Order: sequence, then C-alpha cells, then structure tokens
Amino acid sequence: MIKKSFSYIGISFLNFLSLLPLSALYQFATFGYLILYRIFGYRKKVVRENLRNSFPDKSPQELIKLEKTFFKYLANLIFEIIKLRSITDKELEKRVKFNNLHLITDYFDRGESILACTGHYGNWELGMMALGLKIPAKAYVIYKPLSNTAFDDWFYKTRTKSGNVFIPMRQTLRAVASTRNQTTMFCFAGDQTPVKDEAHHWIDFLNQPTPVLLGVEKIAIQTNRPVIYFNMQLIKKGYYEVDCYLVSEKPAETKEYEITRATFERLEKIIIDNPPYWLWSHKRWKHKPRNLE
Repeated sequence: MIKKSFSYIGISFLNFLSLLPLSALYQFATFGYLILYRIFGYRKKVVRENLRNSFPDKSPQELIKLEKTFFKYLANLIFEIIKLRSITDKELEKRVKFNNLHLITDYFDRGESILACTGHYGNWELGMMALGLKIPAKAYVIYKPLSNTAFDDWFYKTRTKSGNVFIPMRQTLRAVASTRNQTTMFCFAGDQTPVKDEAHHWIDFLNQPTPVLLGVEKIAIQTNRPVIYFNMQLIKKGYYEVDCYLVSEKPAETKEYEITRATFERLEKIIIDNPPYWLWSHKRWKHKPRNLE
C-alpha cells in the first residue's frame, strides 16, 4: 500500500512536469545531469565499460568526453519522455521529421503489412508516437512491461496517445496471428537483451560477442513481410529526423540469420557514426558466451 501511494505521488508529479514547456524541462535536465552523473554516478561503471569495450581504439580522454555527452543527453531524454504525456499532435509533428516515409506507405497503399525495427537510439519513444500520426495502417509496438504496474499504466497511456497499440513481448505471435487479415506494421526494438536461457544466437557487435533476439527474423520469414529499419537522428535539442531503410523485401528468400545480421550492422554503423545517443546505460553485455564464462 505504501509503495503504491508513493507511485501515485510520483505519477502526479510527472503529470505536473509534463505540462511545462520543453524549454523549462531542459533546465531541469541540466540539474538532472549533475544528479545522475556527478552525484549518484548512475550506472557510470556500466557506461564506462560499455564504451571502453565498444571503442578500444579511442583514448581515455575521448571516452570520457563520450561518457559525459551521453549522460547529458540521457538527462534531456528523460524529460523529453515526461513531456510526451501532454504533448500535442502539432508539436509531435514539428519535432520529428520523416524523410522518406513513402518507403513504408507504398506498402500500405497496396494493402501489404510490414515489420519495422529500430534500436534504443535517440528518442525512440517520441519517434514511435510521431509515426502513429503519419501512417494509415495500425502500428503495433512490441514492448516489455514495467514491474511497477502504476508506472507501467502511466507509460502505456502516454505511448498510445497517437493511436499506436502496445503489445507485451510475450503476446507478439498471438497479435500477429490475430491481425493477419489487416494492414499493419509491427515495430520492434531489436537491440534488447535476451534472458540468459534464450541467448542462443550470438553475433559480433561493437567489438563484443553479443546475444540477440531472433523474433523479427522468424516472424518476417513466416509471414514474408518486408522489414524496414528506422534510423532516428538528433538534429538539435528536441528535434529529430528519421530515415527509413529497406532491410529485406522478401524475407522468405533470405538465408538464416541474414535479416538479424543486417539490422545489427545498420545499428552498429549508426552508433559508430554518432555514439553518444545510444542507451549505453543498458546492461547489454551482461551475458557471456559459455566458452567465456
């Protein structure tokens, strides 16, 4: 009961903050950076290790600069996500520009469904909300529910404001099957970490052996739906551009793991070109191959 009460107090505070303009929230983000990085050192060890292992050729000075830039962006990202609770459709469209959306709307015009994937890069939450306003098909976004039900409900209501439907990961196949006669887009964050018992396939990603989920590839091959990758780039504070890339036109004709490799190669290039805006605080490499344990 006490935990639930604190949760609702926290949610009320988030709702209040979301009513403030982003320019004001970015002032809070400045202090948030000091708290996250300077005072508490939130997952600083994780971030430092991830950066060091991913970029072995960078100097200590370069890595520290990347680390600080990431934490500053993380603080901004937190308050941008809080703002989503009250953001208007007009502001969404202003802040996210899609450069070649015709690549996916052409499929919808023909009544074809697609699969889309991206990584935890840039403000993926903002991107998915803005996308819901732009496409004629229903967008189903696969997500991992939070353990705190009160906050999970808050995020769910926020994320579905623009018409997207959020589906828990464990219900993905059921949702795909139940909508097979509709024109849809299923969206996946392909860089999530499998639970240890499901870490069956490994790739070399950012200079490290990395376990990957194969769900996108398996569904793509079974349904033969084209696979699209979304690349979301920060243009300036609070403003983003999204490019769409075709990963596979006919997945049923691809070789095993070809789609998975292609999506991770795309994400790797995006990160290498502009490193600070990936979620480096995620414990992406907490599992090790058995021969390295």
